[in-house]
Amino acid sequence: MFESLKESLSKFTSGGVNKKAIKDLVKDLQRSLIQSDVNVKLVFELSKRIEEKALSDKVPSGLTKREYVVNIVYEELVQFLGKEKVEISTGKQRILMLGLFGSGKTTSSIKIAHFYKSKGFTVGVIGCDTWRPAALKQLQQSAKKSKIDVFGIEKEKNPVKIVKKGMNLFADKDVVIVDSAGRSALDSELSDELKKIDKVLNADEKFLVMSADIGQAAQSQAEEFNKLVGLSGVVVTKMDSSAKAGGILSACHVADVKIRFIGMGEKVDDLELYDPVRFVSRILGMGDLESLLEKAKEAMDPQDAMDLLQSGDMNFETFYAQLEAVNKMGSLQKIMDMLPFGNKMKIPKGSLEVQQDKMKEWKIIIDSMTKVEKKSPDLFKDSKRSRFERIAKGSGKSMDSVRELYANFKKTKKMFKQMKKLKGLGEGEMDEKKMQKLLSKFKGKF
Repeated sequence: MFESLKESLSKFTSGGVNKKAIKDLVKDLQRSLIQSDVNVKLVFELSKRIEEKALSDKVPSGLTKREYVVNIVYEELVQFLGKEKVEISTGKQRILMLGLFGSGKTTSSIKIAHFYKSKGFTVGVIGCDTWRPAALKQLQQSAKKSKIDVFGIEKEKNPVKIVKKGMNLFADKDVVIVDSAGRSALDSELSDELKKIDKVLNADEKFLVMSADIGQAAQSQAEEFNKLVGLSGVVVTKMDSSAKAGGILSACHVADVKIRFIGMGEKVDDLELYDPVRFVSRILGMGDLESLLEKAKEAMDPQDAMDLLQSGDMNFETFYAQLEAVNKMGSLQKIMDMLPFGNKMKIPKGSLEVQQDKMKEWKIIIDSMTKVEKKSPDLFKDSKRSRFERIAKGSGKSMDSVRELYANFKKTKKMFKQMKKLKGLGEGEMDEKKMQKLLSKFKGKF
């Protein structure tokens, strides 16, 4: 997503700052945005404002010219991409999901249900896609893993009847989500169906689901659905793919519809509340430590992390827990994208994927150890071949893989001992400042 934007800004920050450098930056930004399917007219309006401010404004005290120009780019993009984060409602609500075929509407319905459930809400999903074969089965299957309640009537062709019965069944739920039918286009039949559902449901939220690869067609689609039912937001899917996404971003700007959620992967928890400030930080390569901290806290109990730091006593059981926590946080590439200027770290292409696979392999190897071995890593110091051979055979992995696991375990244990020495860590609960201090120790270790 917008890789060339990161490169343009990186090139600007590493060179001299003069009129030519600013104009070159603006041209690079124009090229990057247009290549990402952002509306051409909007691109030139945006780039004109950036250039005028960068060349004419007086630099505030305390900032260098380079820092000031970067800040202008940052603030203008935030304004363009949504200004501010929209908070979720804490009261009872009904959500209508809308979208055409292939947008990812059914998957997004379950992801949003999972999102609300993880926040402590009771949730029910009504499947009223009577058009697409096996739509209800797909919805039920997707909901099963997250234990989300789903209602639908297999052979019922009237979606309004399904919604009415589902609302009665889920009357006590905090959040009720309706997964409506789609078509290849917003025709009169679908329009009529959605109006009837909306009248019965009286939805508090109406989310249009669009794929990031839709391109310039996003604008007309957003405007048509908005005119039909009055959208309260857009859910963008496939943001983790090679899709350009600029079409949707500019469409929402023109149609004056806010992006509410973005889908960042295939897992049920690969969904984020859209925050333009964090989003712009990420696409410019400035990182998103706030999101990283939230993911870290969700993946591993903060007090458990502090206890580990306090003791500095790591064994293969705690190392395994770390691997589990990293896996819950998402791919290593996503984690790198959240680190400030993580894109500047010299990491060979594909190496993060290789490392992710190794981590899965290490978990299998640890599972093949005895309980005593897991708790007492010092047993491996004797480097007895028989021990490594038995574990390799039991896990179905090579001797080299077992030795590689042990080598990485020792490095990680050493690093945690160093972090224990950080002043202020290990005192009370892990607050954000302490977490940020902890994360700074990882700089350069990837």
